[in-house]
Amino acid sequence: MGAAFPRFSHCADAAVPAFDDSGHVVVVDGSCGVCSRGARMLARRDTRQEFSIATAESDLGRALFLHYGLDPEDPESWLYLREGEALFSLDAVIAVATRLGGSGRLAAVLWLLPKGLRDWLYRQIARNRYRIMGRTDLCALPDPALRKRLIG
Repeated sequence: MGAAFPRFSHCADAAVPAFDDSGHVVVVDGSCGVCSRGARMLARRDTRQEFSIATAESDLGRALFLHYGLDPEDPESWLYLREGEALFSLDAVIAVATRLGGSGRLAAVLWLLPKGLRDWLYRQIARNRYRIMGRTDLCALPDPALRKRLIG
């Protein structure tokens, strides 16, 4: 995780199903309460309707996680594809929050932390995510704002 990948490298991977990657795509753990809450907030705050969301459990999410060296069986990362560029973990969360604007821009202060510290903080939350907010099913009964964003 975190290795540099060329923009749109997933397009050359036959294992990744075709999808509209012209905008912003976020892949999250669909059974994680923390991730699901973040995805729901993203769907509500994305007034420009720029973001699509896939779960790591979907065919597309699984293929993207594998392509980018992430474990779809234990998805401890957010994956954010921004115009073909892959961002991971807290970097992905910060970039999504600042892109959404409003109070999300406050997350930009986290860029001041060294990358190693950002990754460590994210791992602490990710490893304890089920204890923090339990398990859920993002796709079970999504609200309309989220339903129209789900892909894969």
